[in-house]
Amino acid sequence: MNGADMPDLDDPDLRSRAVSAAGGKAPFDTLIVNGTLVDMVTGELRAADIGLVGPLIASVHAAGTRRDAAKIIDADGGFVSPGLIDTHMHIESSMVTPANYACAVLPRGVTTVVWDPHEFGNVHGLAGVRYAADAARGLPLRMILLAPSCVPSAPGLELSGADFDAGVIAGLLSWPEIGGIAEVMNMRGVIDRDPRMAAILQAGLVSGKPVCGHARGLEDGELAAFMAAGVSSDHELISGDDLIAKLRAGLTIELRGSHDHLLPDFVAALKGLGHLPQTVTLCTDDIFPDDLAHGGGLDDVVRRLVRYGLPPQWALRAATLNAAQRLRRSDLGLIAAGRRADIVVFEDLIAFRTRLVIANGETVARDGRMLQALPTIDATPLLGSMKIAPLSADDFRIASAAQSIRIATIDQPRFTRWGQMDADVRDGFVVPPEGTTMIAVAHRHGRADSRPRLGFLTGWGAWRGAFATTVSHDSHNLTIFGSEPEDMAVAANAVIAAGGGMAVASSGKIDALLPLPLSGLVSGEPLDVVARNFAALRSATGRIVDWHPPYLIFKACFGATLACNAGPHQTDRGLADAVTGRLLESPVLAAI
Repeated sequence: MNGADMPDLDDPDLRSRAVSAAGGKAPFDTLIVNGTLVDMVTGELRAADIGLVGPLIASVHAAGTRRDAAKIIDADGGFVSPGLIDTHMHIESSMVTPANYACAVLPRGVTTVVWDPHEFGNVHGLAGVRYAADAARGLPLRMILLAPSCVPSAPGLELSGADFDAGVIAGLLSWPEIGGIAEVMNMRGVIDRDPRMAAILQAGLVSGKPVCGHARGLEDGELAAFMAAGVSSDHELISGDDLIAKLRAGLTIELRGSHDHLLPDFVAALKGLGHLPQTVTLCTDDIFPDDLAHGGGLDDVVRRLVRYGLPPQWALRAATLNAAQRLRRSDLGLIAAGRRADIVVFEDLIAFRTRLVIANGETVARDGRMLQALPTIDATPLLGSMKIAPLSADDFRIASAAQSIRIATIDQPRFTRWGQMDADVRDGFVVPPEGTTMIAVAHRHGRADSRPRLGFLTGWGAWRGAFATTVSHDSHNLTIFGSEPEDMAVAANAVIAAGGGMAVASSGKIDALLPLPLSGLVSGEPLDVVARNFAALRSATGRIVDWHPPYLIFKACFGATLACNAGPHQTDRGLADAVTGRLLESPVLAAI
């Protein structure tokens, strides 16, 4: 998977120098001493010194037997591990630029990420993916990009800013930066052998690059059909039993940290096996900016798994050697002669604080801080993504000539279901029934009319204001939740004026605003600024609705439009169900 940066290790002069240094005929460029090696093959913790020549590990040898090196690094009893590898993630979810993301995770020991830039792709099309590739180039954090497979995620049920068919995907797979096909979310299209999805998967198979999956809720024959089509991984786990079933099926698992309440069950399931399967890797998927700033990236997933009882060597092996094997990167994931010098020195195997991070043979961070500024690129191509005019309160009302009507509802967060309720009509407009929350989605990419499509949610609590966001998976249209049309219009217009982002409104005024002018997803500000403003907005949202974990949480707002998942979801085209193909432009079912 993406060997664009691999040939550098095969330079004959580099190999000759490494052979000479390993054999004691020449000094090392760098020698790491006084460390405890975490052996990813045997699971041992053992004393060893490590000699580097350029980006190459030349020798792993008995402690204290060599001192000949241009530079000696004293690990001072720390634990020496390969750099961590995040096998599935979206930088856009952290709302910062790739360079600012790298500054956040590199000092914490993450040296490789597998980035699905489908958020940029859904807004800007190929130009968004090209920006991602250009922004990743030259960073010390290795970014392996994937070709977004679902732009949009549910064709026919929603519109995003672009449409990636098999021809587009085949072109992307020819890029050296692209390591495979990103999570295939249109599960029903794959299982039903929809021609569009079949052609996209075939492009991946022909390329010889992996096809990654999104198999939430699939089991038995449907899971087998999904895999038979060519999909080989999944991160959408819902329980420990689901984890074991998918391991038995033969999927590579990208065990994600973004649903913390599931991690104890995953740990119990893995410990019940008595060993760590080689097909278990780790990923972050989505991390909010305040969580990234305070907790970290994949290091935080490792830390929490260990806290919940997973042996540290297992957690690290999943994040290194297992990940490298999945990526078909024989140069990564192991501290051994002939491998790439991506190395982390941790203070301990509990908190996993980093003393030193080496990427490609260069020391890039020490004691949790970057040692150099990172290059940035012009983000102007990501501006101007809000192709939508200001909205009025009446845009958040449903007109009806009847006295009462029956409406379709979207019941419960996350695992949604169809429902029905009766509603009154007053002054020509539908009165939202008690116990419902309004959701509106307005197309904002300029490819269709931008009139909001309205729906009614149940199980979302009593809202005392409105929340608007252009971070709305995965088509990222403008989505607004609320109880009063006036507040919904105020929040929506604040986001439109900001060029994208998030806003909270109550009593006709803005309570909090987070501008995200780059694609309506990302800010150019440093992480600490974005994290602080995001935390303030999250707190403001908590004042207008009472959350009830684990499903009715702030994060649920961003997945309420994920139309590829089973059950009804609101989109810019209406109330959609990917399983049945049902699409209602209006939630009004009948007059009664």
